[in-house]
Amino acid sequence: MKIKVSIIEDQKEIREMLSVIVKGHPDFELVSSFENGEDAVSALQVAEVDVVLVDIHLPGMSGIECVELLKKKKANTQFIMCTSLENSETVFAALKAGATGYLSKTTPPSKILESIVEVQQGGSPMSSSIARKVVSSFSGTTTEEDEWSKLSLREKEILDRLAKGLRYKEIAEELFISTETVRTHIRNIYEKLQVNSRTMAINKISGKNLA
Repeated sequence: MKIKVSIIEDQKEIREMLSVIVKGHPDFELVSSFENGEDAVSALQVAEVDVVLVDIHLPGMSGIECVELLKKKKANTQFIMCTSLENSETVFAALKAGATGYLSKTTPPSKILESIVEVQQGGSPMSSSIARKVVSSFSGTTTEEDEWSKLSLREKEILDRLAKGLRYKEIAEELFISTETVRTHIRNIYEKLQVNSRTMAINKISGKNLA
């Protein structure tokens, strides 16, 4: 019997790439793919699916929220996070929500296919880079670069205003840029800080001098 797979990924090129990988395996059946968590939760609650590949940074509902909701309805379905967010805090949040695997988006196609089989057989696949971060968090050490050095001055200005509670439109007006530009900067901030929400980003800047 084929393993039924679904994909939740907002970036079209990545979603299509994962679809091709899954469809190309004779033992897998791609039953659905979604660009956001809301549509996925609505459809998958009543669908027959074995393994779901989930991105964390989705528009609206996050991948972690999506997994948490679906796991309550689909206890036997396995969820593999496939994302660029690799910090230990996000990994733990995903596992707590019900994910049973965690892969980096740089994972080779062959490893993604192996992980689908592994998780269906009761395993918990995890990219080696992510596993190292988890181990480091337990030992009280970290191998991560200083994330703050990655932020541009403009990104720090926007992050500072986020922390003060300003909305995207208000930030745009203060900095004389478009709301869409603010959204782009915030997406970049999330990726650089390895977070997937405003709250997580603000928690990371606590005590930091952004000026």
